[in-house]
Amino acid sequence: MCGIVGYIGKRDVAPLLLEGLQRLEYRGYDSAGIVITGKAAGKPGTLKMVKAKGRVRELEAKVPKRFAGTTGIAHTRWATHGAPSDENAHPHLDAENKVAVVHNGIIDNASELRTRLTADGVVFLSETDTEVLTHLIARAQADTLEEKVREALRHVEGTYGIAVLHADFNDRIVVARNGSPVVLGIGEKEMFVASDVAALVAHTRQVVTLDDGEMATLKADDFRTYTTEGSTTTATPTTVEWEAESYDMGGHDTYMHKEISEQADAVDRVLRGRIDDRFSTVHLGGLNLDAREARGVRRIKILGCGTSYHAGQIGAQLIEELARIPADAEPASEFRYRNPVVDPDTLYVAVSQSGETYDVLAAVQELKRKGARVLGVVNVVGSAIAREADGGTYVHAGPEVCVVSTKCFTNTVVAFALLALHLGRIRDLSVADGKRIIDGLRRLPEQISEILAGEDEIKRLAAEYADAKSMMFIGRVRGYPVAREASLKLKEVSYIHAEAYPASELKHGPLALIEPAMPTVAIVPDDDLLEKNRAAMEEIKARSGRILAVAHQVQEKADHTIVVPKNENELDPILMGIPLQLFAYHTALAMGRDIDKPRNLAKSVTVE
Repeated sequence: MCGIVGYIGKRDVAPLLLEGLQRLEYRGYDSAGIVITGKAAGKPGTLKMVKAKGRVRELEAKVPKRFAGTTGIAHTRWATHGAPSDENAHPHLDAENKVAVVHNGIIDNASELRTRLTADGVVFLSETDTEVLTHLIARAQADTLEEKVREALRHVEGTYGIAVLHADFNDRIVVARNGSPVVLGIGEKEMFVASDVAALVAHTRQVVTLDDGEMATLKADDFRTYTTEGSTTTATPTTVEWEAESYDMGGHDTYMHKEISEQADAVDRVLRGRIDDRFSTVHLGGLNLDAREARGVRRIKILGCGTSYHAGQIGAQLIEELARIPADAEPASEFRYRNPVVDPDTLYVAVSQSGETYDVLAAVQELKRKGARVLGVVNVVGSAIAREADGGTYVHAGPEVCVVSTKCFTNTVVAFALLALHLGRIRDLSVADGKRIIDGLRRLPEQISEILAGEDEIKRLAAEYADAKSMMFIGRVRGYPVAREASLKLKEVSYIHAEAYPASELKHGPLALIEPAMPTVAIVPDDDLLEKNRAAMEEIKARSGRILAVAHQVQEKADHTIVVPKNENELDPILMGIPLQLFAYHTALAMGRDIDKPRNLAKSVTVE
């Protein structure tokens, strides 16, 4: 869960690499490093390296003014093996300072390899698994850098996205992928590599995404791709749809605030061109699932992690309500380890913002191996899950840089509403209900703007609750996944402990926690469970608990109410989560938290 960037060409490389690291810092931010070649391309030379614990700005301050070169690789780290330190920062060099490696992922057999190398006289300078790979490459008995890397990787078990420099082969960068993203950027007589297109779009929008088991050699004027076994592969560049400006803050103080504020436009984007008024349905051409196949689906299983899992929970409810297909959501990280029964009549849906989430990707690969049909619901075009799945839909949220997901969560739920409507109209959903849901979907952007216009009041409420040490979030049926996601948001960005429970479960244990010092956030939609939710608030008030309600009308039993506009019952969860994103944001702001880069977290979880 880190960021890689590399460059080979004619330009001064250090400023390019530092700029790329700044754009990738959301992927990992406990240390960073840069290494460049010290001689003209094609002539044996040395490698020059600078590393620093902390943010990219600490690294930038340490880079000497005279640090010239035209080829280099760099890395920003989120620690897995070894605490954050200068020594554990990437890149890692071999004993002769000939080989430099940056690595995302985890080498599962690193301990075994380290023991073997130590017995052979290798002295390790770090606690990382990556340094093992550096020494394996340096000791490989091969004539080319490509062969050295290939030979080293034969000993490695685990996941990796790597970029390798060698002082004796400094006319090239060799990269490889297995389970961790590697993207090539194709320029004019210059080439780039990164773990995320965010580091590339300022310089080129022509990219090639490597598949697992694939390697590439980058030279200034060309590139080639091949498998780890040496077979040539065909790589056709594609055009990235997002521009560099999409990754800027756009006048906001944080990316989180920017991304919350973009949700009306983002939802409009995911709806655009997909609504079919004639038949009161939607077009989702990328599903690769015709009407006969859709009618043959007997069950839907949705797999995701974290926020994507919560979006999947809402998606499962939408599918059951609108399409009347049994559906449920499960954490992909659990699903892939419990030896699940894979039913041929079950449609599996994999959800991931990045499209590279390792647990989700591994679950997709296992399902494909067992012959299951898998759809992907992802944000990043051309990502691994999008390529592995049989079909799917993009959520078109645009780049999301803040570690804490907001607009992508909202767009993912809207995408599930589209999928549910599509399946429902193929099956038993009436034209009238189809039109009702379409009208509700069209109202969403304006209603989101209405919610965001009330930010000042939410900011005031956040200040009142920022002194809480712990908070409870409750909701019933449609409201429960909203409560879970809101609880996660508060934990992620403010570090306040928060728990989410179904409101119906309060009396079965959690009521023991209620006291004046522990506020409760209650999700109270104006639906057929309204009185049940009010009864739950009565139980809390009877025990002197403070209540912040998110509802369609002021709740008498609540100390405070955030009123949100009413939509169709099925679509209300989309709107009820948005004020709680702002609530988490302003709570964290009042507490002085580093909002875009919460402690211990990284954006794209590409390791277990």
